[in-house]
Formats: sequence, structure tokens, C-alpha cells
Amino acid sequence: MSGHGFHAHGPHDHELEHQAEAEPHGMAGHLAVATAIIATIGAIFSYMGGLGQVNAGLYKNEAAIKKTDAANQWAYYQAKNNRQNIAEIAVDLAPEARKDYYRGEAVRYKTEKAEIQKQAEELEKQSKEWDEKSERQLQGHERWQQATTALQISIAMAAIALLARSRRLQIGVYGVTTIGVVLGILAWMNI
Repeated sequence: MSGHGFHAHGPHDHELEHQAEAEPHGMAGHLAVATAIIATIGAIFSYMGGLGQVNAGLYKNEAAIKKTDAANQWAYYQAKNNRQNIAEIAVDLAPEARKDYYRGEAVRYKTEKAEIQKQAEELEKQSKEWDEKSERQLQGHERWQQATTALQISIAMAAIALLARSRRLQIGVYGVTTIGVVLGILAWMNI
């Protein structure tokens, strides 16, 4: 350096100036933006996982209600069956004047049983459908949790990469983030 304003830079000085100027837009800047994006995606995935868990519980509850309703219908069916049996026995034991009445009762109970049976079977079918919906939601919840975990790992790796100024870890951050996003897409597609 001269007193007349003339500067002579060596290769080392030029590289230091270049890094100083580039650093705000370099690794730290990229990782800061990437971390913010990853955290946002992670928050969405976490929400979706929680929603899946809540829905699974609601669907399982609905399945239990339908199962209880079906059990009630089957108990009602059994009561009608018992009454039909009593009416059929009464035909044999009742005086002649009452036999037609008990035959009619036996036929009525048999007809009523058929409708009750249909209702009970329909309720069992609905219960099974709600159970299946619940299982699908739980599977999706698990996949959302895997995606969220991968993104949380990538955020931790980003911090380490920044502190260590490691380009390899920075690439690892993007790799683990990609895995997390793929898992999130699979969760969204119910795969």
C-alpha cells in the first residue's frame, strides 16, 4: 500500500474481501431461508398429523356408536325371536279359539325380525366402515409424524452446518428435507 492512494492486493486479500462481501448471501443466508421454509413446511405437516390423529379418534368413536347400535338391534331381534317362539308354542297349547291369534303373532314377529336383522346388519357395516376410516387416518398420522421428524432433523442439521460452516452438512440438510417432503407427499396421498 502506498501513501498516494495506490493499493496492491495479493490473492489472499482479494479472497477475504470476496468472502466478506458474499457471506450475507452465502451459506448462512441460504441456510436461514431454507430453515424458515423447512420450519413452515414442518408446521403444516405437524398440523396435518394432529388432524389425522383427532379424526382417527372421532371415527373410532363413531364406529363404537354404530357397533353399540347394532348390538342393541341384535338384542331387539333376539327378543322378537323369543316372542315368536313363545307364540309358536302357544299355538300348540292354547285353546282352539286362541290358536289363530298366536299364529298371527308368530308371523308378525317373524316379519318384524327380518327388518330388525337388516337394520342390525347395516349398522355393523357402518361400524366397519368407520373403523376402516379410523385405521387409514392413523396410518396417515404415522406418515405425517415421520415427515415432521425428518424436517426437524434437517433443521437441527442446518444449525450444525452453519456453526461448522460445512457444505457437506448443508447438502445433508437438503437431502433430509427432501426425504421429509417426500414422506409428507406420501401421507397426503394416503400411501
